[in-house]
Amino acid sequence: METDNDTQILEFLLLGFSKQPESQPIIFGLFCSMYLITVFGNLLIILAVISDYHLHIPMYFFLSKLSFVDICFTSTTIPKMLWNIQTQSKAITYEGCITQIYFLILFAVLDIFLLTVMAYDRFVAICHPLHYTVIMNPRLCGLLVLVPWVMSVLNSLLQTLMMMQLSFCTNFEIPHFFCELNQMIQLACSDTFLNTIVMYFAASLLCGGPFFGILCSYSKIVSSICRISSAQGKYKAFSTCASHLSVVSLFYCTMLGVYLSSAAAHSSHSSATASVMYTVITPMLNPFIYSLRNKDMKRALKALFVTGPM
Repeated sequence: METDNDTQILEFLLLGFSKQPESQPIIFGLFCSMYLITVFGNLLIILAVISDYHLHIPMYFFLSKLSFVDICFTSTTIPKMLWNIQTQSKAITYEGCITQIYFLILFAVLDIFLLTVMAYDRFVAICHPLHYTVIMNPRLCGLLVLVPWVMSVLNSLLQTLMMMQLSFCTNFEIPHFFCELNQMIQLACSDTFLNTIVMYFAASLLCGGPFFGILCSYSKIVSSICRISSAQGKYKAFSTCASHLSVVSLFYCTMLGVYLSSAAAHSSHSSATASVMYTVITPMLNPFIYSLRNKDMKRALKALFVTGPM
């Protein structure tokens, strides 16, 4: 690897999960299967929402956007990993690493925002059912998607531009299967204090804020459900948000597990393994959660396979 000075970086090395050659075909097959399931499953959700006019309501509008973001999220990391295994190379260019970090942050934050928007949608549907169509009008739905996109793009651009100011002197090995912002900051040999402050501030604001919003929404939802007198009414109300609550729990629990496991084990390899949960497993399971627990979605998917797009 040639480096004339601190800024002339040609490539980094993604160490991945295992250095043993015999395990690479297994890892390739496993991640290729999960990636195909993720893309195919989320694509079916998008097609079902587009093709069935019964699903042309805010809840499924946001769900289709979440499915699109999940496809992009996994496509940011997995194809490069599979390519490196196939070519028996661990290299990623400096430009490729910067690009990967930009889109990874972008789609991760978008995922969080969309889950928050969907929680607000369920709050309005259950707590203010008579005013639902008035509140969740097309203009508001468009803004609830556009604003997260703008905020996510600006945050990702800020984080990436700040990382481009860092110098990398001797260590170009990334103990991960993708270029992760925190790992890159740790590899830098220049002052990273400002980068660390901005990274944690953005994480607190853009992850903690939405999480607080989700908790507030569901606390009001639970309170409203408890006031329903009939057991059937309670079940019907809860079933409308059960799928979303499952996805939120899975996403946040896996992200929390990444940081707790890496902190407990003090191992970058452990962090890389745990990162699979929210970067691969969660996007793969989302379509199953929404389709298996939702009668409207199952009906739309059945119609999609039997008759094709309506």
